[in-house]
Amino acid sequence: MSLRVISGKARGRKLKSVEGDTTRPITDRVKEALFNIISSDVIDSNWWDLFAGTGAVGIEALSRGAASIRFTDSNRAPIDTIKFNVEHCGFAAQSEIRRADAFAYLASAPDRQFEYIYIAPPQYKDMWVKALELVDDNLKWLTDDGWVIAQIAPREFKFNTVTLRNLEKFDERKYGTTLLAFYQRK
Repeated sequence: MSLRVISGKARGRKLKSVEGDTTRPITDRVKEALFNIISSDVIDSNWWDLFAGTGAVGIEALSRGAASIRFTDSNRAPIDTIKFNVEHCGFAAQSEIRRADAFAYLASAPDRQFEYIYIAPPQYKDMWVKALELVDDNLKWLTDDGWVIAQIAPREFKFNTVTLRNLEKFDERKYGTTLLAFYQRK
């Protein structure tokens, strides 16, 4: 799959992919739909691209006017790819790239807040459930009006029970084999 930035300052820039099948890149159709939903609220927002892979979602947000992005991934290949893509698109100054375990990071004391936390882990391992429940337990990562967005396969959603005390799902959108589920504070 060819990855590219689809709108904004870095429009048309091609993004490097991660070798192998350890990441699940977002399609242009899903990325366009996501940013149509968020619309102008992306401007000056702060994001955490949690299982960042290629960094495509965070880079798209920066291209459309986001203030900053924290990219995290636990593996070296995605981190090297994100560094390359961020530099290539001219967003190094607005990017924080960390190789870290997402679950340990989410369980730690928050060092800042985000308007958007984007969760798109490897499929069929229930990792999105664990990440979402950790945000729910540690809400200080999220601004009062912030959103958590999970990118999952629709059948992952159907067969999982998510136990949330502080967050609630307010929308979901299906695009072929991808489901975007949107959560906010109750």
